[in-house]
Amino acid sequence: MKNIWFRRKLYGWGWCPSTWQGWLIVALYSGLVALFALTIDSDSARKEVGLTFVLPLIFLTGTLIRIAYKTGEKQRWQWGKRLDD
Repeated sequence: MKNIWFRRKLYGWGWCPSTWQGWLIVALYSGLVALFALTIDSDSARKEVGLTFVLPLIFLTGTLIRIAYKTGEKQRWQWGKRLDD
């Protein structure tokens, strides 16, 4: 059995980190989003915000989803514990 970094959420759709590797990925993601958010100030132009925050945010989120997909459980809609799990 492979080591699963992200487990299915108990309610709804998505993943939750279940190992230290999963938590490390989420912490890195959060830290990088915060770092890119610090590049924005009230004088930033829309184009600058798009290039220094929105574009990296899209790339980081896509990377996080890809890692969770590769190292996590198969997704399905879930509403609590199933009797056969």
